[in-house]
Amino acid sequence: MHPLIGLHAVLGELGALAFLWVIVELLNPTEGRVRRAKIVALIGTAMLVAAWVVGGYYYVTVYGIEVKPLIKAGPTPWAHSVITETKEHVFLFLPFLAALAWGTLERYRAEIASNKNVRIGIILVSALIVLMAFSMAGMGFIISSGFRAALEAQVL
Repeated sequence: MHPLIGLHAVLGELGALAFLWVIVELLNPTEGRVRRAKIVALIGTAMLVAAWVVGGYYYVTVYGIEVKPLIKAGPTPWAHSVITETKEHVFLFLPFLAALAWGTLERYRAEIASNKNVRIGIILVSALIVLMAFSMAGMGFIISSGFRAALEAQVL
């Protein structure tokens, strides 16, 4: 496995965990918890952007050239044509959703403890980020399995 895949996955999952932390902080908000949520959301956004950059670099320099052709020629070509294509398009939204959550925390920081609607909105966006990011990990596993299956088919 290429080291960039591991870095991409770690950054993405740390970003997801950051937004899980945001949710926990906002369940019973205080001034300190809102401040922590804002910091953690900024860190989570940075992690997801970094995962985006690392994943894009890997796709352009390695995946598209070496891995994609093997998967498409292997026994599970759908691992690329369905899963990778889905992952690419869904993943594009994560940094923007993360920036939205952080920006909303920043803009409404003084009101979050008292404004239930703003708080619920941030919690829902954060939950969507967490669900999407963990689904990315599952899709990555399927893609890696497709690659391993293609390698095994070549050996046989």
